[in-house]
This record gives sequence, structure tokens and C-alpha cells, in this order.
Amino acid sequence: MKEVAEFSLKKAQELGCKYVEVRAEKRTSNSLTLKNGNPELAGFETTSGIGIRYIINNNLGFISLNNFDRDKVFSLIKKSVNMTKKSSRISKNIYLSGEKSQKADYNVSQKEKIQDFTEDKRLNILREVDKEIIGLSQRYLTLGDEIAEKYYINSEGSVISSVIPRISFLYFVTIGENGKTMQRYLPYGAASGYEIIKKWNLARKIHDEIGILKNNLINGVKPPQEKLDLVIGTEVTGIAVHESVGHPFEADRILGREAAQAGESFVNVDMMNTQIGSKIVNVVEDPTIENSFGFYLYDDEGVKARKKYLIRKGMINEFLHDRQTAFELKTKSNGCSRASNYDVEPMLRMSNTYVESGDSSEEEIIKETKKGIYMKSYMQWNIDDKRFHQRYTGSEAYLIEKGELTKPVFAPVMELTTPTLWSSIDMIGKKVEMYAGSCGKGEPMQGIPVYFGGPVMRLKNIKIQ
Repeated sequence: MKEVAEFSLKKAQELGCKYVEVRAEKRTSNSLTLKNGNPELAGFETTSGIGIRYIINNNLGFISLNNFDRDKVFSLIKKSVNMTKKSSRISKNIYLSGEKSQKADYNVSQKEKIQDFTEDKRLNILREVDKEIIGLSQRYLTLGDEIAEKYYINSEGSVISSVIPRISFLYFVTIGENGKTMQRYLPYGAASGYEIIKKWNLARKIHDEIGILKNNLINGVKPPQEKLDLVIGTEVTGIAVHESVGHPFEADRILGREAAQAGESFVNVDMMNTQIGSKIVNVVEDPTIENSFGFYLYDDEGVKARKKYLIRKGMINEFLHDRQTAFELKTKSNGCSRASNYDVEPMLRMSNTYVESGDSSEEEIIKETKKGIYMKSYMQWNIDDKRFHQRYTGSEAYLIEKGELTKPVFAPVMELTTPTLWSSIDMIGKKVEMYAGSCGKGEPMQGIPVYFGGPVMRLKNIKIQ
């Protein structure tokens, strides 16, 4: 594949392409699902191929192929380039920001290697978890793994090789008590080998959580219908920062490119360096976090990844960029271009997005709250396509009375705007926790592994439904 990638780069240049990049990828994946204690689905897949993106006559072309016959490769490249030339009369000119060429070879190490893990071992992991929740009539458990091998080259001299293994797990359960039901869905994920499973301690965590949610169904009270202080847990912080900061700070949304496919943004270019949150709020996007689900060191345009402050001291500080948006806004790419596989174009994406830690403990935040609700986790959320109006329904939640947690609260709802959310924060916890997810975007839809999270935070004077 490397040889064909280099051949493809050379031939595209010979055809007059001003810029060329080639991604050769091989992905090997496995998945297994347990439904109500019984194996329901099993899958395994290996895909390999090459994606070629190029610029000719200031127009962008893309072709993917999994046939490595050189005559066929050259024929397809030539056909694609000719079609792109013909479309130049009606297409928008495309330009990329100037970036340094990169040379790198990196991989994520595994102690318990995916390639050595048998189906019996995968099934045993699921059965160990299922033993702890066997009383539930509706329960789904899925375990998956993937090894992504990439070789990236471009006409500017970049050569980057990487091997990233990922492990994922999710559970989806329906809990019924006292004539009421509650559903709970939570994914786990990491760039790691199977050693990560022990760290997750899945059986104990899921067993304990279901007990807590059953108690909520039996003893939960209605939330007070008034404005009060709202403490949100790390999981709620995570989904909120991903949806209401990460997505609207994607520069392709801001410039209108994603409007028809994934939505717009309430943020505009003129809002840079303006206040959107309280001064204690700092939001970070960082793909370089070791073993994170969204981990990478170089993006799919060959740009070196780095830590970025999207919000610093409550002010809009930086947008997420690929090379196209960076050129248009007269800046440099900050390494946010990602593709889910060789056969789709890379696009501007998040990786690991979180709120930085503050200086209060969770106990101090609760103690300082005289009357409020602690929404520790969520079961539903939605947000409009501009990422401005949003709504989160609590899963595990409690009343706070005179600085103490008292009764469980059933399904409290936080509904507010993005500026209200981030400007209402007056206390932020010390401990950051991260959660895995698959972030969807594009047409065809690309699911990309990401992390999102942060600490416990308190919002002042919020209307709860």
C-alpha cells in the first residue's frame, strides 16, 4: 500500500496537480453484542485502501480505491483529474493554509494486544458484566475493538505513519420500578489494548449505577419548579461542552459550509475575543491526550496536533481549523482534519474537548449550595442546529438542601442557551473526568471517536423543569 500511495502521488503530480495528499489505510475491527444475556450480533471486518485528495486549477478533487493494480490506479486518477478540471468553471476556488511538512512514525502500545484476543475472551468480558444486571429484562452490551494503520504522504514532503488501537464498550438498559421506566446508555472508549477493561471496572460500576437509578424511580421526587442553583456532574459537563462549544466553534460551520449537512453555528467570526462565559471557564480541545478515545498526533492533512484553548477566561479564544478554513480566516491550521476511513474526505472534527479544572472540590460545591439540584448524569439531550438552545434531562439527580444531598429527583430538565450556560458558572471542581463518544458529521455520515468531559460545576439561578 505504501508503494501504491507513492506511485499515486507521483502520477497526480505528473498530471498537473498543484497539491496532492494520499492516505493509505488498513482498519481491522471486531464487535460482539449480548442482548438479554444471549449473543445477538458478531462482526469482524478488514478494510484497506487509498484516499487521494488533490488541487488542480484551484479546484479540489478526491478519489478513493481499494484496487492496487497500478494501471487501474493511474487510469482512475487521470479520469478524476479530468472531471475536476471540467468542473472548474462552476466550482469555488479552494486554497490551503501554508503548513510545515512533517515526518513521523508513531503508535499506541498495547499490553494485552487486540490481535491476540479471542472471541471467547470478548464474550467472557460481556458475560461478567451481564451477571451483575441479569435482573433487567432489556439489556444490551456491546464490546468492540479496532486497529487503524495509516500511511500519509503529501506533495509538500510530509510522511507520517501511525498505528492506533482502540477499545470500545457500551451498555443500553431499560430499568422499570414503581410503574415508571428509565433508559440508560453509556459508552466507554480508549486508544489502548484490552488492558483498559480492568481499569474501567465495568461490572461493578454498572451494577452500582442501576441500583442508584432504581432508587430514583422508587423514591424520586419532582424537581422544584423555580430558579435555583444547579450543580452538574462531569458527565453533563462533558456533553454540554461537546455540543455547545466544540461544534459551534468548528470553523466550517461558522463559515456556512456544514449548514445543509450538520447544522450552523450561532458563533460568527466577529465574536473572537468576546466574552461568552464567566471568567473561571476555560475550554480545551486536545487530541494529544495519551490513551484518549480521540487520540492522534497528526491530523489527516498532515498537520501536527496540539492543545487549543477554545475559551480562555470566559472569552472566545480560538476556533477549530483545517487547512481550508485556516486559509480563509488568515491563520494556521490547528490540526483538526479527520476522516473515518480511507474512502471519505477528511473534514473538520473535534477530538478530546473538556472544561479545565477549577479550585473547588465536589464536596465544597455542594456544601456552598443552600438550595439546588445536583444533576450528576443525563439520559436525554438535544440542541438546535445553531448550537444555541439546548435541553438536558437528568438521570441520577438529587435535591441539595442546606449544603447536603437529600432526596433523589426524577428527571429534572435543564433548558437554557449556550451563553446562559457558560456565563452562569460560579464554581468549578478540581477533578476532570472524561467520557467516550462517536461524533457524527458529514454526508455520508462519518462517526469519529472522541472524548468529552470536565469537572463538576455550579450554575447560579437556573430555571429547572
